[in-house]
Amino acid sequence: MKKIILLAALITFTISCKEETKEKVEEATKAVATDVKEVVDSTATKAKKIIDSSKVKEKMKDVVAKTAEKVEEGAKKVQESVKK
Repeated sequence: MKKIILLAALITFTISCKEETKEKVEEATKAVATDVKEVVDSTATKAKKIIDSSKVKEKMKDVVAKTAEKVEEGAKKVQESVKK
């Protein structure tokens, strides 16, 4: 009789622990998923900023090049006017 009671208690304990463990695993999974989403979002935001800044740098290079061309044209005009 003692063995049956102990066996029933052990089975009951095992079943109850499994349910609690499953709940904890589900909660931990949700928490990890939330953390991963936050990290991905922040990384995406940082990447967008870097991409935007590189686009700005490319545009500035174009602007600087065009400005340099204009300055050179102006300098050539000044030199030609001085020669005349």
